[in-house]
Amino acid sequence: MTGHAGIKALVFDVFGTVVDWRSGVARAVEPFLQHHAPQLDAHEFADAWRREYSPSMEEIRSGRRPYVRLDVLHRENLVKALAHHGIDGVSADELDELNLAWHWLDPWPDAIEGLLRLKRRFIIAPLSNGNIRLMIDMAKRAALPWDAILGAEVVRAYKPSPRVYTETAEILGLPPDQVCMVAAHNGDLAAARGCGLKTAFVKRPNEHGPAQTTDLSAAQQWDFIADDFNELATRLGCAV
Repeated sequence: MTGHAGIKALVFDVFGTVVDWRSGVARAVEPFLQHHAPQLDAHEFADAWRREYSPSMEEIRSGRRPYVRLDVLHRENLVKALAHHGIDGVSADELDELNLAWHWLDPWPDAIEGLLRLKRRFIIAPLSNGNIRLMIDMAKRAALPWDAILGAEVVRAYKPSPRVYTETAEILGLPPDQVCMVAAHNGDLAAARGCGLKTAFVKRPNEHGPAQTTDLSAAQQWDFIADDFNELATRLGCAV
């Protein structure tokens, strides 16, 4: 692992790295499922909804579909997840309300303290596939102390497309090697490293629940490897 000299900004994956999407979505859909499908586990439904995430973005990354924001994809994916489980007769208003589940997610216990420490020394911003309003709503509810909202909607492309990383660095007015991508996902970091960014892996072994099998450890020798944001802040020389 390398030192932090030269790094001016940290940009963060959000779903899974900063916030616990699985628990938050399950909590939000529980009352709906109690009414429409009481036999269905809320976490199982959250997983089914999330499984549509990457395939829906691939339609855009591949050029088969023009860019649309993640709120649009999430709503379409919700309809697919409901159909998969045989749930029908859901009104448009109910769908819109359920779709807001992604706006109200809770941060991991270390996230706020760690971000505040990192913010004293570095520019910090999300580099998420989430759209701007989603990121704003989440930040305001959870008190995420971002300096800016960056990511997919700003550059109108989805990670891991290279332009998401390179254009984000350009927006910050920095060369890529002065920007560090922070993520709990090895694939995200590999894409960022390929674009010249520094990389920091933060372990989130429960992102997908107790049976998680992916991203349990660093797949490469990333520039920084930490168990949580506070450890990352310490490694980056940020005071408590």
